[in-house]
Amino acid sequence: MILLGLTGSIGMGKTTVATMFRRMGVPVFDADATVRSLQGPGGALLPAIEAAFPGTTGPDGVDRAALGARVFGDRAALRRLEAIVHPAVDRARRGFVRRHRARPLLVDDVPLLFETGGDRRVDAVLVVSAPAWRQRRRVLARPGMSALRLRQVLARQIPDPIKRRRADFVVDSGADLATTRAAVRRLVACLTAHGVRYCRTCAKSSSIPKPPA
Repeated sequence: MILLGLTGSIGMGKTTVATMFRRMGVPVFDADATVRSLQGPGGALLPAIEAAFPGTTGPDGVDRAALGARVFGDRAALRRLEAIVHPAVDRARRGFVRRHRARPLLVDDVPLLFETGGDRRVDAVLVVSAPAWRQRRRVLARPGMSALRLRQVLARQIPDPIKRRRADFVVDSGADLATTRAAVRRLVACLTAHGVRYCRTCAKSSSIPKPPA
């Protein structure tokens, strides 16, 4: 079994690529979705979060705006929150891997994979990337986003050029969806047929690994 870490900066198309993996039959662990479940109505983390940040939870789960206001820009508060959330997500991830351990390829979808050291627990890392101008256009089209907010988010993320250098594989999402989908399909075929070592070697000359004829 290969555990492939999937990551990419905000607006790079990571969610779209994760959906492509699922449609190709590859199980995907979604860290963000897991957090939303743990913090939603009746979520397992609500008592701990309320104890650490009083007034930030209710019948509908975590009040994301209230919690965000409490931790954004406060490193100590953010670390307290992460100490609650990260272990729970790790437990869910281990359960996911156990359930699918007979599959040849699994994807661990984590937005801050490098930033949290998650690249150490996977067999290889795929970074989804796009030109900076396209990234900016995508993000600023989202409701509630602004140029200031984008700069604040990017300040918490490792720059895209560094992520690309650290990645084993890179998929460019700046082109049309068909091109991106073809790249993902070739990567799945290569990894499941030949393993990480062969595909990593192949990727040295191209960001899209291709199995041999």
